[in-house]
Amino acid sequence: MTTGEEPAGAQLFVDSWDPGYGASFEAAPAGPATPSSAQVDATVELPVVDWRAIDVCRDVSAPDVVLLVDGVRRIDASVWTAEPDGTSFPGVAASYAAGVVCCDLVRGAASLAGATVGRGLFTASPSAREVVAGRIRYPVHRVGGSGEMNKLSAAVQGPLTALEVEVSGAARTDGDLLVVDGPLRSRRNLPRTLGYVKTQHSQYLDARLTSVVTGLRSGQRSPVFRLGTAWGGYSWYLRLPVASRAPWAGIVRVECSAELPESAAIGLADLSLVTLPRFASTPYKDPRAPQNLVPIAGLERRLRALLGDARLLHRALTAAARAGH
Repeated sequence: MTTGEEPAGAQLFVDSWDPGYGASFEAAPAGPATPSSAQVDATVELPVVDWRAIDVCRDVSAPDVVLLVDGVRRIDASVWTAEPDGTSFPGVAASYAAGVVCCDLVRGAASLAGATVGRGLFTASPSAREVVAGRIRYPVHRVGGSGEMNKLSAAVQGPLTALEVEVSGAARTDGDLLVVDGPLRSRRNLPRTLGYVKTQHSQYLDARLTSVVTGLRSGQRSPVFRLGTAWGGYSWYLRLPVASRAPWAGIVRVECSAELPESAAIGLADLSLVTLPRFASTPYKDPRAPQNLVPIAGLERRLRALLGDARLLHRALTAAARAGH
């Protein structure tokens, strides 16, 4: 028997991000309900049955100085080698840069505290040599295996992360807070450091706990939980200031080192809630608002400029290859 009424459909929201940057929440192919395989301890701060949204702690103040670190990379050219034995290997000539913005919250001023540019030729070729393109050098970075093209771009991440660690250490001051754009990965040993993950690729929590996350209001966070992944650590979600009521709008995941005591991790979670929202971007200024923090957006622009003109570098690399350098 039918009533003649259409069943209620799912409510539709349009992601505020420019689609050219992907989506703020990128679920697995099977859908947002697909659980991550990572082991999760959700009882770090609250028992699972008591999970709820957590508001700003009134006795916690933002630090005087916040350092925000980011890196950019670009493939300047794809290359192939011709080996003496007749075989061939693919490669990429890449430029990458890392920098840190120092935000003095007392003075209300931000400045570039340091930036470094690196370049490299990434290939599995056993005989490839450094490429010299005018005054620019691309030292060889050997890649394991047969050097499939899809692995070469990923190989740039290691040297880029090393640059980020280098510039981070050079700019530290007592009592500051360091925010790394992206997962912490090998930077978990840095003190007072947060990893800032603005795109959610995986859903780590079960449906009930996820409903706490998607029900957060602007300026609230989830309880701290712990991930049992290879790069496992303490983590929590918070919602930045956002007008949209879409479930994942303005949601970011923040993480800190697993080596910290639970109380220290919870303290950093409280600190993040009074610090990160003040840097949130706005839609009319940034296509990835509010997750792409204002200082990070400015740093990305500066770093891309430091990489140099892509067309000139491509021409220089082509000329160097023809000349046999």
